[in-house]
Amino acid sequence: MKKILIPIVILIVIVGILYALSAGKYNQAIVLQEDAKTAWSNVESAYQRRSDLIGNLVKTVQGAADFERTTLKEVIDARSKATSINIDPSNITPGQMAQFQQAQSGLTSALSRLLVTVERYPDLKSNQNFLNLQTQLEGTENRINVERNRYNEAVGTYNKHLKVFPNNIILNILGSFDEMARFEADEGTEKAPDVDFDFK
Repeated sequence: MKKILIPIVILIVIVGILYALSAGKYNQAIVLQEDAKTAWSNVESAYQRRSDLIGNLVKTVQGAADFERTTLKEVIDARSKATSINIDPSNITPGQMAQFQQAQSGLTSALSRLLVTVERYPDLKSNQNFLNLQTQLEGTENRINVERNRYNEAVGTYNKHLKVFPNNIILNILGSFDEMARFEADEGTEKAPDVDFDFK
């Protein structure tokens, strides 16, 4: 009887260890994936705040009767395009991320042109509502950068968890966990701009 019982106990212990190891790795992958999804939601929230502020900024600028309509239209169109792109945080692919970043970059560029154009309108530059919105936008841009960095950190932790041994084997057997895409710098930002300090 003892001879039969010993192999059964050993088998039960081995199965228990394998189960604990597998469950632990699987559960940690779920937790890290959910953390990355939450970080993505915070990124979207920061971009949504910017979009809301831009809407208010456009309304304020529209009050200047002679303000350049083309510049406003570019901002409105870019804002519409940027808010139309929705990404499922459980399946963020590099292609989706690139599309999202391109739309947000287009909005940033249109907004920059708007703010440069405002410089030619002293009444707008001194409008307290406009100044408040401009300050809030600057703060929001900083918040967006912080949230993107936090998202990249969460994704990095999750992706590393998927790749290290023995997680890569266990998680491939237990379920399909795909790597998540990170934010990357906009194309061309790796090149330092030419700056001419020659004040002749």
